Amino acid sequence: MSDAYIIDAVRTPRGIGKVGKGSLAHLHPQHLARTVLAALAERNNVKTDEVDDVIWGTSSQRGAQGGDMGRMAALDAGYDIKASGVTLDRFCGSGITTVNLASAQIMSGMEDLVIAGGTEMMSYTSATADPKTPPMMDAGNLHLRALHPQSQQGVCADAIATLEGIDRKAVDELALMSQQRAAKALEEGRFNKSLVTVYNDDGSVALDHEEFPRPQTTMEGLTGLKASFEVWAGIPVDAEGTTYGDLIRKKYPQLEKFNHIHHAGNSSGVVDGAAAILLASKQYAEKNGLKPRARIVATANMGDCPTLMLNAPVPAAKKVLEKAGLKVEDIDLFEINEAFAVVAEKFIRDLKLDREKVNVNGGACALGHPIGATGSILIGTVLDELERQDKRYGLVTMCAAGGMAPAVIIERMQ
Repeated sequence: MSDAYIIDAVRTPRGIGKVGKGSLAHLHPQHLARTVLAALAERNNVKTDEVDDVIWGTSSQRGAQGGDMGRMAALDAGYDIKASGVTLDRFCGSGITTVNLASAQIMSGMEDLVIAGGTEMMSYTSATADPKTPPMMDAGNLHLRALHPQSQQGVCADAIATLEGIDRKAVDELALMSQQRAAKALEEGRFNKSLVTVYNDDGSVALDHEEFPRPQTTMEGLTGLKASFEVWAGIPVDAEGTTYGDLIRKKYPQLEKFNHIHHAGNSSGVVDGAAAILLASKQYAEKNGLKPRARIVATANMGDCPTLMLNAPVPAAKKVLEKAGLKVEDIDLFEINEAFAVVAEKFIRDLKLDREKVNVNGGACALGHPIGATGSILIGTVLDELERQDKRYGLVTMCAAGGMAPAVIIERMQ
């Protein structure tokens, strides 16, 4: 197989995902995707007529976020019309999946130059959601619901914490560390290599810095926050009065009472953002003078219990390590998305990881989680950090709704 090289990675800052408050919320979702696609092409002198495909991730594909954003944003960014595009949805895992599929196309020899990435405008999706209809992963398919009841994700996080015996103190400590590490990374400019400014159509700056972090966060402040998902656990989802909590208890009847430990401070932030990664074959890179920054070593996908929903990252990490012929000890840096703090905490505990190797520049508790873009952001983040620390291997994974997790291992080019 041909090697698939990462040539470059860019992303927007993450803006607060609330209309009237976030600095990106007034923009069209394609505008964010256009921004990173244009930056990637400009920084690397990309011959856009030679781009085989733009593989994009967007989770809520409706309204302004529908209509194949990969293709539309490429056209909006001024790419040649020969550059095709496709948009996919693996929920939170979309941004890793786009990179994995792009690398597979290159490694198979079918394509030579592919851009992968993703966009999510959570301000748009939250503002346009129907407040009268409880969101359901099964989209109202009662046959599927009987087979695999799927609850609200925050309730799932609390259920996992209860089953695993992970307490409030542990998840608050992880969230505090996330804020502290993000603050240090921002202070030292560790994200500057990948960060591109978002401009309004009139040329003024919309956002040029991370908008979500709260560096003033303290343990006392986190401890004082009220748990968020006890209310959700009691919300009825059907005419019979079945609640989100009941859906989990159908599979886990031992969970008579949940230990509700998650809140806004130890859950991922609601933000807007986009990211893009340029990948090329060895032959194409050499022919066109593109200097590879990293190599895709292995990719994997893993499914797990859809009722608990968030537990697939550990088996996904084990699977991708096996595919790569590597061990946990070989990995220099891990990025595990902090969808909820319990996900990262369980990942660290189950794999017996050195915490100094995990989310070293903070995670989604501090920086936010723009669903379809996050995976691509994390791949760029781990690549930048491997270069900064002069390290070799990085592993990126994240939970996705439906009980899934994609994973990827990259190797920095020496």
